[in-house]
Amino acid sequence: MSSLALTVLDPICDGDVPYLRYAVVPTGTPNTTVTITWLNPNGPDVVLPNLPLTGRVRWPGAEVDAQGRAVDWPGWRLEGDTWVEGDEYDWVRPSVDVKFVVNPEATTTVAYPPSSPSCSTNPPGSTPMTAQAVSHRTAALPRTGTEALRLALVAAGLLVLGTAAVVLTRRRRA
Repeated sequence: MSSLALTVLDPICDGDVPYLRYAVVPTGTPNTTVTITWLNPNGPDVVLPNLPLTGRVRWPGAEVDAQGRAVDWPGWRLEGDTWVEGDEYDWVRPSVDVKFVVNPEATTTVAYPPSSPSCSTNPPGSTPMTAQAVSHRTAALPRTGTEALRLALVAAGLLVLGTAAVVLTRRRRA
């Protein structure tokens, strides 16, 4: 039987660019790549095929220049010299469903990475988007058992870690 565990799923900010760091562990399949699909509830999805099983991807709508510096952020557009809220990537904030397909597949909800004093996930000089500002433009995401899947994955991970600890303890005693 095939299964897919999402072992790392972290929204991160690096160099003022929002990323999703991921790691998937498939079992029962020879496949060695993953397709990541950002599920747009009101339009076309963003599909990233044939990725390695571990890595990081930029958040849809986040753009960088040739030197890797952030130049655009999801949910913002530049009008003249002023950043204003609202663009074609509003749907990825404050959270978005992301599907990982290796065959099998898993879908989970991920939160947009927060800004910190050393890394901003919003344009320079802007006021961070509020949940209310985002929610008035973003349809509610459908609930498809994502919470149950996340709990099952956490439980499976804890079971694996516990089993590994018991095995290591027994080997050390032997």
